[in-house]
Amino acid sequence: MHNNEKGQIYDIQGYAVHDGPGIRTTIFTKGCPLRCLWCHSPESQHHKNELGYLPIKCLGLATCQNACIEACPRGAISAREPVQALDGSGMVEKAEIDRDICDACLQCSEVCITKALYSSGRETTVDEVYARVDKDRDFFQNGGGITISGGEPMAQFDFTYNLAIRLKEGGLHICLDTTGQAQEEQYRKIMPFIDLFLYDIKHMDSEMHKKLTGLGNELILSNARFLAESGAALQIRVPIIPKLTDSESNLQKTSEFCVSLGSAVKLVQLLPYHKAGRMKYDRLGWKYKLTNVEPPDDAFMAKTLELFQRHGLNAQLY
Repeated sequence: MHNNEKGQIYDIQGYAVHDGPGIRTTIFTKGCPLRCLWCHSPESQHHKNELGYLPIKCLGLATCQNACIEACPRGAISAREPVQALDGSGMVEKAEIDRDICDACLQCSEVCITKALYSSGRETTVDEVYARVDKDRDFFQNGGGITISGGEPMAQFDFTYNLAIRLKEGGLHICLDTTGQAQEEQYRKIMPFIDLFLYDIKHMDSEMHKKLTGLGNELILSNARFLAESGAALQIRVPIIPKLTDSESNLQKTSEFCVSLGSAVKLVQLLPYHKAGRMKYDRLGWKYKLTNVEPPDDAFMAKTLELFQRHGLNAQLY
């Protein structure tokens, strides 16, 4: 085990109640091989850090004497048209980023006094993460623990593997939230240190899966079978995206696949599409692709839940 193994994360959140059983602390790693159209954490997709910008936190360039403009070596930051200050004190010029020029060197974020400009991730080590999450140990008394999420944690396998060992040595319950898009041998290696795999099944048709995520689903389904046959515990997560994953045929095939995994499937969670991640795209200067998609209504989600339960699955709405 290497406690100084380095990895890229973008957040650690305490008191998480939707990332596995009990109260948990979730570690969010950067980097993912999939590009899901509905991704609600775009900052997780790339391994490298990116520049985020929250204009509402910018107090005006006069306040910091154009610090971000002066810091940018490529001239990618300029002044916006003046807008009314939040406190009503007058008009202020805020920063504007030319994303075509910006190379995410992050020098502007280092001088931004309000952190309106910020890095979407940071480098850390196994020991640093363990020291942080160990502070939350008292919250885990009734079945909680640690969830390693992403992005795709397996995309930083050495970091995730060594972190899992360290957490397990610390006596903590560990969930691994994974897309299933990694090498079988890597799952074989990490499996002894994972108590529960939170496993995504996004679509059963490989061609449609490729259109929705950028990759087919063959490896994902194969790894799910491997984990089930190897004695792992699985909590299957099924995103319900209107017009994309919610066809009766796909949901029927998904439920049948879950049944085929046998007793390894402890729970199936149905995750209705939501809009909460849209503003993150603006912060990164990205275009959100599902602008015309609305969340599924309660009646459809109840009907879908009934479908999975009819197959004898322990299913619930997220």
